[in-house]
Amino acid sequence: MNQASATTATPTSPADQTAFKVLGAISFSHFLNDMMQSLMLAIYPLFRMEFQLSFAQIGLITLTYQLTASLLQPMIGYYTDRHPKPYSLAFGMGCTFGGLLLLSQAASFPAVLIAAAMVGTGSSIFHPESSRVARMASGGRHGLAQSIFQVGGNTGAAAGPLLAAWLVLPHGQGSIAWVSLIALLAMVVLTGVGRWYQHQHRLPKKAPPAAAEALPRHRVIRTLVVLVVLMFSKFFYLASISSYLIFYLMHQFGIDTELAQYHLFYFLAAVALGTLLGGPIGDRIGRRKVIWVSILGIAPFALALPYASLDVSAFLTMIIGFMLASAFPAMVVYGQELIPGKVGTISGLFFGVAFGLGGIGAAVLGQLADLWGIVTVYKLCSFLPLIGLLAFYLPDLHDRNVRGGTGSANTSD
Repeated sequence: MNQASATTATPTSPADQTAFKVLGAISFSHFLNDMMQSLMLAIYPLFRMEFQLSFAQIGLITLTYQLTASLLQPMIGYYTDRHPKPYSLAFGMGCTFGGLLLLSQAASFPAVLIAAAMVGTGSSIFHPESSRVARMASGGRHGLAQSIFQVGGNTGAAAGPLLAAWLVLPHGQGSIAWVSLIALLAMVVLTGVGRWYQHQHRLPKKAPPAAAEALPRHRVIRTLVVLVVLMFSKFFYLASISSYLIFYLMHQFGIDTELAQYHLFYFLAAVALGTLLGGPIGDRIGRRKVIWVSILGIAPFALALPYASLDVSAFLTMIIGFMLASAFPAMVVYGQELIPGKVGTISGLFFGVAFGLGGIGAAVLGQLADLWGIVTVYKLCSFLPLIGLLAFYLPDLHDRNVRGGTGSANTSD
């Protein structure tokens, strides 16, 4: 591109600047990455029978995987904010490749935990940097870019149970080795993304826009605390469905594993659709409104779920998945706007907290299911969305009165 002509031409709109090919590549990679991750959740019945695992041990697998991801993600994001590593995406996918191969040959429960930790490490490298790439390619449409990126992951998560039902469950543990070939494909795609990423850092840097007056430090900290508590509500409740919906339906309605897998697919597909729409809606009406409605709005459906029939429960879980998923793209972009210039740190923190809370939730809920039964757990979790009332304390980052400036707050970076 001729840089001189670019600087003298009429400024392009955000849509013209958006690198949709790059967003498509990173979304496709996210699809592959999260399909492999959700496969682990979907094949829990296989490992439970193979190794005679309790619900608590099932939760420990999820905890190991998600804590590995959550503890590393903020550190990786913080480091790459200062030292960008364009090819770290392909390297992280290599960790996932190795973890899946080990999982296909694991002969003991500790080996399964090690494999889960390797897959978690790959995820911890992938998410902060890929979220940064999505923002770099956004052309200013940050919510749209974050949704395109995240919907790939949620669509992949929805496809994982189908892959389990069609390939792994019929053919056994060894067939997971074939799934590892997906990681190789993702490594090829991410190598191309890495070349684009590296090229962007060689281009002349545009002068940053004039920043609005920042929120006071105590308000930033309070807002982050509120966001983390809202994420606790969101991801603990998601853990109750994504990790245990199969077992709940099999226990409550006496259906077989294959039919339960399809119900999990319906839920995860709704999650994917909610993720796709959440970011653009946030661009249009504001992140705060999306966060408020998406978390608190599911409360009546969540409270009804433990008492619903099989068919009605499928309908309710789809509504819950759609509404709840729309919050996360808005949360990530809201956090990036709250603390400008720390894209990797915020992305790593939010994805890390998401994985960590999901892992802790899976482990805690597994223990409770062993003690009190899976139905009781679903009844308890149905009250979690009421925590969404705390969204009232999130400031409107575009309100001049919130930041104390004399002009409107420009939160783009």
